[in-house]
Amino acid sequence: MSLLHKVLKEHKNKIQAFALIPSTGGVFEVTLDDELIFSKVKENRKPGIGEVESIIRSKIQGDKLFNL
Repeated sequence: MSLLHKVLKEHKNKIQAFALIPSTGGVFEVTLDDELIFSKVKENRKPGIGEVESIIRSKIQGDKLFNL
């Protein structure tokens, strides 16, 4: 299951928008409400299994809607 499917399945009522922006050069960055929460370039590695989902889960709390 893709990251998109996992995140939307778990947080569908809290995500207002989800944008996928194609890139080149192996860039993989995830932002939540304009906050960079994971960057393959900055970390110099791919995320571990469930790592991005875990970060999103820890950031999403309450009834606020988020843009991912």
